[in-house]
Amino acid sequence: MTSQIVVGVDGSAPAVAAVEWAAADAARRGLDLRIVHVCERWPHSEGTEHCAGALEAAADVARGLAGGVKVTTDLRAGNVVDELIGESATAGSLVLGSRGLGGFTGMVLGSVSTAVAGHAAGPVIVVRVARAAGPAHPPGEHGRAVVRAARAADHDAAEHGRVVVGYDGSEHARAAMRYAVEQARSRRAELHVVTAWQVPSFSPYAVGYGKLIEQVMQEEPRQARALVEPWRDEHPDLAITDEQPCEHPVAALTKAAETADLVVVGSRGLGGFASALLGSVSHAVLHHVTCPVAVVRPRG
Repeated sequence: MTSQIVVGVDGSAPAVAAVEWAAADAARRGLDLRIVHVCERWPHSEGTEHCAGALEAAADVARGLAGGVKVTTDLRAGNVVDELIGESATAGSLVLGSRGLGGFTGMVLGSVSTAVAGHAAGPVIVVRVARAAGPAHPPGEHGRAVVRAARAADHDAAEHGRVVVGYDGSEHARAAMRYAVEQARSRRAELHVVTAWQVPSFSPYAVGYGKLIEQVMQEEPRQARALVEPWRDEHPDLAITDEQPCEHPVAALTKAAETADLVVVGSRGLGGFASALLGSVSHAVLHHVTCPVAVVRPRG
């Protein structure tokens, strides 16, 4: 794995937001930034020119935001999903816009970002724009001006100084926690750990289930709090807060995301099927949370 952040671009408004996020993250963490554009739609020279223009415009944005960061570009041909998944094997993290030029405008999450988040080898950060910023950015000076205008129009969100991570103690959740710790430390932000739980279903004909529910209501939060203590001990320099809401994890994380700069989840948790590439919680969080979301899978 190399110490660089890779961002996939296609000239769309969400891709501009992804470049912004990746450039800022690279600057904070002292990492190199590589911008990749996969040209799969236009096999002829005109299409290649369009791809090169989109890549150049994205590089302009990155260099303008993170002057001290080494920024390189890579224009390649092939299948977008396959190429980006291949990038994830060696990148420290992979950053994507929530949907690209090929998606339907009404969709919250595109097929590329969903597929890559479900198959990537490491952290995938999906960035959504707060508002539509126009169609594809053409190459050349005009294209770069459009990119800058889109960037300027998309800086309404204030920083909250908080990274939220969903945690259930699973292997994927531990990988998510490690990434969340890195992010919180580089941002000098608070790390807020959410461990949601739900009361098990009982038959209405069961005898004495009221006392059992009461025991569950007391024990589940205690066990959830205990999961966080080793991380607090390991990172005494980091402000770590936690909550154990009795509700569905998606609802709890969506609520916590309202005051977060980044939400981090494992690709799947304890409740997921071993064969599932993207769990129901991580999939739903990607669709419901409006701030950037990092989906993390343990490497190897």
